[in-house]
Amino acid sequence: MTAQVLGVLGGSGLYELPGLTDTAWVTVDTPWGAPSDQLLAGRLNGAQLVFLPRHGRGHRVPPGEVNYRANIAALKQLGVTDVLSVSAVGGLRADLPPGTFVVVDQFIDRTVGRASSFFGTGLVAHVAMARPTCHRLGRHVLAQLAAQGVPHADGGTYLAMEGPQFSTLAESRMYRSWNCDVIGMTNQPEAKLAREAELCYASVAMVTDFDCWHPQHDSVTVDAIVKVLLGNADTARSLVAALTGQITGDSHGAGCACRRALDHALITAPAVRDPAMVAKLQGIAGRVLGSTGP
Repeated sequence: MTAQVLGVLGGSGLYELPGLTDTAWVTVDTPWGAPSDQLLAGRLNGAQLVFLPRHGRGHRVPPGEVNYRANIAALKQLGVTDVLSVSAVGGLRADLPPGTFVVVDQFIDRTVGRASSFFGTGLVAHVAMARPTCHRLGRHVLAQLAAQGVPHADGGTYLAMEGPQFSTLAESRMYRSWNCDVIGMTNQPEAKLAREAELCYASVAMVTDFDCWHPQHDSVTVDAIVKVLLGNADTARSLVAALTGQITGDSHGAGCACRRALDHALITAPAVRDPAMVAKLQGIAGRVLGSTGP
């Protein structure tokens, strides 16, 4: 059985884990270019762990310029099977105040101009996204948040906006009318690409502010967000540490439906598939494409 390896996409504070050993920053090249940064590979309580700073160390890359394809491809190349996405978001509900963790289970994608698929001309695929996150991995996350007594919500819709600017008041009110729960800038196309790569993906959204809809919080500032974010960092680190052992010991992981997302997704007839695309996609879809090697 393939070993379960937890990969974490998030901020710089998440890789400062007590007990993380055998660490090495690894440079990974992908057919889609370079990821946001080197990846930190290490071991925690005997389990393998891989971190990727989504915006690069020091937060150098804005949301619209993150190479999401390279990030997901790099995690898969290093053997990651389960991806935990940790990100800061604005709350769109009064009962989701700053400090709340939301285990997202739905998305509305309002981003524009971001490459959202590994596939393309010469090899077309359509993956199912009705349930865009991994239920199994999400249950592990919820169990740990409950065990740690962290304020959290089981499920929620994440509105992915382009950014880097925050919402206008009219936009914030509109997203609330759509029954969105949180708003952020990074989980799309990240979740779509994780599905195409047949990786289990869970999104933990850490509420840092009320966006601008709230009458007493009509101006979102970076200073206010960072203050709450730093307070959430300890909880996020504890969550990652606890999940590492759970994922490694999860005997159901190998049979998760996420790992077979491409079973019925390829639509281009084998006879007319572009050989260059087939070769490029080996690291992502080799399971269904077959090896192109000797």
